[in-house]
Amino acid sequence: MTTPQEVLSMIKDQGIKLIDLKFIDLPGIWQHLTVYENQIDESSFTEGVPFDGSSIRGWKAINESDMAMVLDPNTAWIDPFMAEPTLSIICSIQEPRTGEPYARCPRVIAQKAVDYLTATGIGDTAFFGPEAEFFIFDDVRFDQNQHEGYYYVDSIEGRWNSGRKEEGGNLGYKPRYKEGYFPVAPTDTSQDMRSEMLLTMANCGVPIEKHHHEVATGGQCELGIRFDTLVQSADNLMIYKYVIKNVARKYGKTVTFMPKPVFSDNGSGMHTHQSIWKDGQPLMAGDRYAGLSQLGLWYIGGILKHAPALLAFTNPTTNSYKRLVPGYEAPVNLAYSQGNRSASVRIPLSGNNPKAKRLEFRCPDATSNPYIAFAAMLCAGIDGIKNQIDPGEPLDVDIYDLSPEELAKIPSTPGSLEDALESLEKDHEFLTAGGVFTEDLINTWIQYKLDNEVNPMRLRPHPYEFALYYDC
Repeated sequence: MTTPQEVLSMIKDQGIKLIDLKFIDLPGIWQHLTVYENQIDESSFTEGVPFDGSSIRGWKAINESDMAMVLDPNTAWIDPFMAEPTLSIICSIQEPRTGEPYARCPRVIAQKAVDYLTATGIGDTAFFGPEAEFFIFDDVRFDQNQHEGYYYVDSIEGRWNSGRKEEGGNLGYKPRYKEGYFPVAPTDTSQDMRSEMLLTMANCGVPIEKHHHEVATGGQCELGIRFDTLVQSADNLMIYKYVIKNVARKYGKTVTFMPKPVFSDNGSGMHTHQSIWKDGQPLMAGDRYAGLSQLGLWYIGGILKHAPALLAFTNPTTNSYKRLVPGYEAPVNLAYSQGNRSASVRIPLSGNNPKAKRLEFRCPDATSNPYIAFAAMLCAGIDGIKNQIDPGEPLDVDIYDLSPEELAKIPSTPGSLEDALESLEKDHEFLTAGGVFTEDLINTWIQYKLDNEVNPMRLRPHPYEFALYYDC
């Protein structure tokens, strides 16, 4: 643990003049304010630094816009992308009038989920380990107006470029569709860039593990970071995305965490490992299926029961549901298994070490706000434990061998963001239990998504509609 006094001493001893205060908006994008060093003192870590919150998406109206950023001293790190030495600190948001945490602040919600876990007596620590995939592109262009709409992405690794002449001599090393997993150079062109991304993250305090090329053609990759406590893991994921995008920019590349930017190839998910501990002991390990405890199975029961509503937070974009379709290793089946990657919950083979026993929820993607998504998953798991929800029988068969009648018996993920939002509207008591989520937050989320994403998509012609209907 780092104290405010230690952070202030570091600022003084290292001659740091600028402090960058980072916080997250409701949809999940980092925002920041840079202040001169004399604007920070011990009160900044309790009372916060004031700012106008009226222009932050999903937050205050202009007539009640005054808010405060409360600095977390445990999140201080030197920002590697600033020309002037700058200390970055992650903040939570507070109501300056009352001194209470702001109920729409995602980081506040995440902390309330941890507090709720402790209050139930079930456990005192929730560990989360996200695996966020992404694409590295060389070029991206898109536009939408009254008379045209298009997108264009390109990558030196794209299989679609196997016949391109403009490369000054096409060398031909392009991963085939669905065959980009773990190739060495020269097929893998981003090894050095990913190494820089990984080591830069380590310098920012993120516990790192590995990096590799992913399945899809066109530059799909993943970096591995170590699991951590719920709030810290969400902090780490935000640093992860920040570092990856900015290192790529140094190389003249662009990164997207969109779940499905490339048609007819694998999309990018964010498989999320999770477990509960109490008094330093793991609670997921036992003598039940796949080495799980009964508590672990009930946790899975909660995840599966509430999955249609959960996906409104873990898969919160219209593009998310273009990934969640059969045939691309996407987890569309609301079932659990120790080996079947088409199941939405997988129990990884972790050997005999009880500390490694965990479950992996495979539906989420990195368009989610990690603080809200992790908190929602934990609330669903807690509800499963409190109500002893039976997850049913595991799905340990090849789904491609199942008959249509057998397949119809397996519940599936929602088919669209609108479906997920409808599920959230009907099923959210597990989120408001313990005061983790408020009705105001849930209603704001649903309305924001409908007004800014679902309904605008309905209004616009799609390019493929011209191929289908122009000659009608």
